[in-house]
Amino acid sequence: MKDFTLTTTLLFTAHWLIVIALSIRVIMRRRPVGASLAWLAVIFSVPFVGAVFYFLIGESRIGDQYLARAASIHDLYLSWQVALQKRASRQESPAERTAVQAIQVHAEKVVGFPTMRNNELHLMDHFEEIFDTIIEDITHAKSTCHLEFYIWTVGGKADEVAEALIGAAQRGVICRILVDAVGSKEFLRSDMTQRLRKSGVHIVASLPVGPFRMLMTRADLRNHRKIIVIDGEIAYTGSQNLVDPRFFKQEEGVGQWVDAMVRMEGPSVEALAGTFLEDWELDTGEGLKALEETSDIRSIPDKGSIPVQVVPSGPAIRPEIIHQLLLTTIYSAQKKLILTTPYFVPDDALLTALISAAHRGVDVIIVVPDVVDSRLVHYASRSLFDNLLSAGVSIAAFKGGLLHTKSITVDDEICVFGTVNLDMRSLWLNFEISLFVYDLGFTQQVRRMQTKYIDQSNILNLADWRKRSLIQRFKENAAQLVGPLL
Repeated sequence: MKDFTLTTTLLFTAHWLIVIALSIRVIMRRRPVGASLAWLAVIFSVPFVGAVFYFLIGESRIGDQYLARAASIHDLYLSWQVALQKRASRQESPAERTAVQAIQVHAEKVVGFPTMRNNELHLMDHFEEIFDTIIEDITHAKSTCHLEFYIWTVGGKADEVAEALIGAAQRGVICRILVDAVGSKEFLRSDMTQRLRKSGVHIVASLPVGPFRMLMTRADLRNHRKIIVIDGEIAYTGSQNLVDPRFFKQEEGVGQWVDAMVRMEGPSVEALAGTFLEDWELDTGEGLKALEETSDIRSIPDKGSIPVQVVPSGPAIRPEIIHQLLLTTIYSAQKKLILTTPYFVPDDALLTALISAAHRGVDVIIVVPDVVDSRLVHYASRSLFDNLLSAGVSIAAFKGGLLHTKSITVDDEICVFGTVNLDMRSLWLNFEISLFVYDLGFTQQVRRMQTKYIDQSNILNLADWRKRSLIQRFKENAAQLVGPLL
């Protein structure tokens, strides 16, 4: 009995020492209040397990080696951005547009990339056109092919891209593939990866995970970027992973994934090329001198007339960057604001911005898939619909598959397009890439694509929405409590 009492006392004391220590740590981290309160609840309510859970995913631990590499190239990276800023400042300024200029200045201040004018953009919203265009560009590549993706799977059109890369490598083109170690786990173990490597294609797993790495790095910090740069002259980004939607996750019962990509030529290609090279160096430590000698990163001549600002974001830089910029973008809306995202779990600040826009008379439309591949996200996002619908926000539930396109259009003059979802994981934890495009013509193209999505959607009605069952509402509200941890 004495041994039992002693053991109980020791466990009780250890639990409260851990709770007190971690509570102080959570408070001193000064993260969003919702996230801090959620973590405190987990730590207090689940003895020991809550502490382990917090240790594994409670903080954005990127790893000492990764941060050391980032520090080693930081000065070079900043000097390159300064050179871009000097070149951009010599270009002709646009007509005075307060909202546009505010976002441009904000983005350049926090990211370092200026708005580069005179680009040509081609929007593609069907996977076959996307893949065929990529394959065509790789087939004509002369010097380098750089590809960076969160998910790469074998099968269908994805294999055709791989075959094109094999052909390019055999012609002497330097081909580099950077894929996320978790998102592309099966691809990295596949026979196709072996074939690519044997042909001379360099393949690297970004942010590798493992039992020992988890002691020093957070396993769910992922590289969610989708970037292709060919010969330093052509670039792609958007929501399309290197997967054929006819084969990808068909067992999930959500239909084919629906994505969009942009093909870009012009000065802004340099910013995407530099972002890829920084990511490659951070994951490989190959050495900047060797990397520079085998890469095409240079000033790109004018190709069109579209101003583009490249905005990389992620936990290794300033994690609040894209969150701040999206708030600035939403608050700039005066007439119409349309957002498409597969995963909609915004924090209180973004939710308030959307409701505020609707209250001041902005036509706000949020387009989300009717069925998503995460049950928790499904319920957490729907817990917010009542407040949004009550404020006058329109919510369109897309019926044509899993809508994966991430896009925002503001008043027909500003467009945000890239890899960022409107959830906390994407905004704070993942490495993402976004294009801020300040052009009427391109924004209208994206708006037409968004309108096609809306035409294939069910527009939610507030009165009907409130008729859902008590059990359904309980599930949604329970999921909302863990929203800050998603």
